[in-house]
Amino acid sequence: MSVSVRPFPWGEAMGFAFTVLHMPPQAFWQMTPRELAAAIRFVSGRGQHVPSGRQELVALMAQFPDFSAAREP
Repeated sequence: MSVSVRPFPWGEAMGFAFTVLHMPPQAFWQMTPRELAAAIRFVSGRGQHVPSGRQELVALMAQFPDFSAAREP
């Protein structure tokens, strides 16, 4: 029995991340394949989105601020 293994589609993955998600390359390379798959499912409408509560949102905003403290005015 022979099993056909396709190589990972790096071109498609990078194209999706850069053009659809508007991710910078550094963010793309820091993602895990599972995180990328979740983003693809969400954007394509095949994933379920469960809204987080306010406390979870505030915690995420503190953990991942839009700007570093050094760049804030």
